[in-house]
Amino acid sequence: MVFSGVIISAMQGLLGLVSGSLVGFSLGLIGGGGSILAVPLMVYVVGVPDAHVAIGTSALAVAANAAVNLSNHARGGTVRWSCGLMFAAAGIVGAFIGSIFGKMLDGQKLLALFALLMLVIALLMLKTRSRVGLADVEMTLANTPAIVGLGVATGTLSGFFGIGGGFLIVPALMLATGMSIMNAVSSSLVAVTAFGLTTAASYAWSGLVSWPLAGLFIAGGVVGGLIGTRSARLLSARRGALNMVFAGVIILVALYMLARNLSLS
Repeated sequence: MVFSGVIISAMQGLLGLVSGSLVGFSLGLIGGGGSILAVPLMVYVVGVPDAHVAIGTSALAVAANAAVNLSNHARGGTVRWSCGLMFAAAGIVGAFIGSIFGKMLDGQKLLALFALLMLVIALLMLKTRSRVGLADVEMTLANTPAIVGLGVATGTLSGFFGIGGGFLIVPALMLATGMSIMNAVSSSLVAVTAFGLTTAASYAWSGLVSWPLAGLFIAGGVVGGLIGTRSARLLSARRGALNMVFAGVIILVALYMLARNLSLS
C-alpha cells in the first residue's frame, strides 16, 4: 500500500488492522479515546512518518468507527439524541476552523500539546469519579446555552488537535446537562462522528489522508467496538468504574506521547 508517497509493508498493514481494533474498543468502551490511540498508534506503531497524515487518517477512521459504535449504544437505549445532536451541530463549525489552524502548527508540537490537554481532562474525570449523574436527561431551555457553548469550544479543540474529541465531549456533556457517564459516553459518539468527518474532510482536501490505512483501521474497529460496548455496559453498573477507566486510558497514552516527544527533541 502507498500513502503520501510512502509504501506500507504487509506487517505495517497488519499492525494497522490490530491498531484499529484497539481504537474501536476504546470508542465502544468510553465513547472517546479513538484518536488519542489512533494518532500515536499510526505514528509510533504503524510508522506513519508525517504527523499530519496520521491526524487526518485517524480522523476519518475514528469517525467511521464512532458511527458503528453509536448504533451499538443506540440499541441499548443509552443515547440522549437531543443533547448529542445539538452538541454536534454546535461543534461542527468549530471543528472546521480548528482543523485549519492545526495544520499550521508543527506536527510534533501538536502531539505534545495534545498530550498535555489529555492529562488535564483525565484529572478532572478522576476528581468527579463518584458522581452518579441524572437519569433520562434531555435538552431543555435551561441547558441549551451550555450545550451549544461547550459544543463550539469542544469542536474547535477537536479540529485543532485532529481528534474525534470523545475525551473532551464526554466530560463536556456531563458538565452541560448533568447526565451520567454512560449516557455521556453513548451520546458523545454523535459528536465524535460529526467532528471526525469535518476534520477528515479538511485534511483530505489537503491530501493528508491515507485511504488504505483508514480502511484497515475501520475494519479492525468494527470488531473492537462490539467488545468495547459490551464492556461499557458491565462497568457502568459499578459506581465510578467507567470514569476511572476513562481517565486511566488517557493518562497512560498521554505520558507515552510526552515521553516520545521528549526523546525526539
